[in-house]
Amino acid sequence: MRSLRTGLPLASLASLLTGAALLLTAPAAHAADTPLRDLAAAKGKVVGTAVTGSRLTGTYGDIAGSQFGSLTPGNAMKWETVEPTQGSFNWTEADQIVAFAQAHDQQVRGHTLVWHSQNPGWLTNGNWTSAQLGSLLQNHISTEVGRYKGEVAAWDVVNEPFNEDGTYRSGIWYNGLGSGYIANALTWAHAADPDAKLYINDYNVEGVNAKSTALYNLVRSLKEQGVPIGGVGLQAHLILGQVPSTLQQNIQRFADLGVDVAITELDVRMQLPADSTEPAQQAADFKSVVAACATVTRCVNVTVWGFTDADSWVPSTFPGYGAATPYDENYQPKPAYHGIAQALGGSTTTPPPGPGACTAAYSVTSQWNNGFTGQVKISCSGASLSSWKVNWNYGAGQRITQAWNATCTQSGTAVSCANASYNGGVPDGGSVTFGFNASWSGGNPVPTVTLG
Repeated sequence: MRSLRTGLPLASLASLLTGAALLLTAPAAHAADTPLRDLAAAKGKVVGTAVTGSRLTGTYGDIAGSQFGSLTPGNAMKWETVEPTQGSFNWTEADQIVAFAQAHDQQVRGHTLVWHSQNPGWLTNGNWTSAQLGSLLQNHISTEVGRYKGEVAAWDVVNEPFNEDGTYRSGIWYNGLGSGYIANALTWAHAADPDAKLYINDYNVEGVNAKSTALYNLVRSLKEQGVPIGGVGLQAHLILGQVPSTLQQNIQRFADLGVDVAITELDVRMQLPADSTEPAQQAADFKSVVAACATVTRCVNVTVWGFTDADSWVPSTFPGYGAATPYDENYQPKPAYHGIAQALGGSTTTPPPGPGACTAAYSVTSQWNNGFTGQVKISCSGASLSSWKVNWNYGAGQRITQAWNATCTQSGTAVSCANASYNGGVPDGGSVTFGFNASWSGGNPVPTVTLG
């Protein structure tokens, strides 16, 4: 529950659930809204998002750059990504995200240096002595933090060290090095970049409970020992309507230890299909979390774990759940977006949907060596259709070979798909989907889709 599309290779992230859409009319005044990053800055806070580096172009890149003041690499800085083979490093996506952040005057939150998951096979399958394991960990931390010295404002140094009952989590680090690995990791990271803020990050520690109390006691002990711990990350992967009542109290008690607090991975998942009440509840939940942070001086950052449902880890990890982020799959702001804005002092009302708000979203659902299956979902909110037609142009020689629930034709690169006799009507609040098989060669970029 801790990475964008957790466990999927980065190459798959680019091909699974990629989407493009065009509204029949523009969304209600979003471009004129004060960006979230500016609202947060006015309160002395930073609002951020986790990102996938390969998506930082087009609308995704525009929103990531304009709305957020910090970026967290969803997977690009994890050990299995940066050192898949011992001694062979791949910094491509991490460098891309850092460069994007610098170009857009954003901070970077490094994620994550020490975790029980998403480690390379050569590390987890090795028969290491304790001394060897400690040396490997120190070298990894020194290498990665040193590479981005002065460029990463904060690091999730240690991720998820506790079980739900507050005991230490069994894993390669605790089993091989004991609980002392945490203090050592923080010390090594501080040596590599003395100016970076160093965090311990965990989930299900948002409210006061056994797990968060264990984290509290650890941080207090580390502070007493003089270990360079600068912050605590509360992930906040939440379920609709279940924001802990003790969230602000919990943030405050960590702040009272003399460390910063960040909400590091906020999303609010709901069962799908959503009913008419759930978007409003989700907006209230986002608003509640952000407001709790805004109230505590030392709560410095709120990061959403992916800002669009098109790049969310939730559907693949929690079947039947989704719609967990502030933007829908078509990059349109949801009530949740306005909940965040309200908590930061922005507009007190949620703009209604614009007239004629019907969209067409293109996605690739599976892909193989020379072919793929795709689908287009047509959805309406505040409008309806009696018939529809969807058009796009392929950019890399893709050819549709079969379609269902639509009549599709292709001339050169131009594709046009119209409704079948039985699915032309799309009611307000409803949707229809059609699918197709196609061939590809060398590349499969996402086309821009128009709905008419």
